[in-house]
Amino acid sequence: MNYKLLLTILIVPTALFAQVTKKQPAPGNKSRTLLTAGIAGGLIGGLYDGLYPVSILKANGDFGLGAPDKIDGELVMFKGKVYQTQASGQTFEVTNDPLIPFAMVNYFHADHSVKIPAGMNKPAFFHCLDSLLTNPNGLYAIHIKGRFAKMRTRAFPPSEPPYPALSAILDKQHFFEYTATSGDLIGYRLPAFMDNTNISGYHFHYLSDSKKQGGHMVDLYTDDITVEISELDSYTVLVPTKNAAFDHFDFKKDRGEDIKSVERGAKK
Repeated sequence: MNYKLLLTILIVPTALFAQVTKKQPAPGNKSRTLLTAGIAGGLIGGLYDGLYPVSILKANGDFGLGAPDKIDGELVMFKGKVYQTQASGQTFEVTNDPLIPFAMVNYFHADHSVKIPAGMNKPAFFHCLDSLLTNPNGLYAIHIKGRFAKMRTRAFPPSEPPYPALSAILDKQHFFEYTATSGDLIGYRLPAFMDNTNISGYHFHYLSDSKKQGGHMVDLYTDDITVEISELDSYTVLVPTKNAAFDHFDFKKDRGEDIKSVERGAKK
């Protein structure tokens, strides 16, 4: 599959953090660029065929999330390894060869670290994160590690052509409830100007310490966790060339509400 660089945008971060531990950058730090392979609006609208090898993700980051071919579950990248969680609940490491329709990855550098109080539900936790991520137009990669009193995730079963929009098959999702689970949330908070290309706001995928539990996070309850924040300063988008489905896809359509529904795991 051929693909091309669509754009690269540089951003000068100005966010300030209060009451956090600031870490010194490691020597030989790699790029702070967010690589997006594919277009989120396309995935939401039914572009499920794999286009980009997992190897290209590993060549551009060690941290991230995405969707497998035919949306057969959910993907997460952590410490340079890629894991897939299927609708069966099975989670396993992925080789370099499979093609994926969408992912976003970066090299994670923990600029700031903060302990988060126990007993927060998802809205309270996101409000807490908002108090730390002070630049509304900043690009943030977020690693949350520790113990969760509750973690609720989801994964889609594989779809077959002709592909429906994701919002049309929300009833096909499989949900998983984990209690007293320890692991890592891998995710981002991205600004509104990146919507459609990416998914603005918060987006997290989970991977347990055992590497046996995972999926797209739809709800949580905190216990003993630490948040690490990495500020990104640019983003790059890869798009395929000579791909009929992509070339004829209607990117003009407003899929904002569909994106929100898919992120929540339910329509309003």
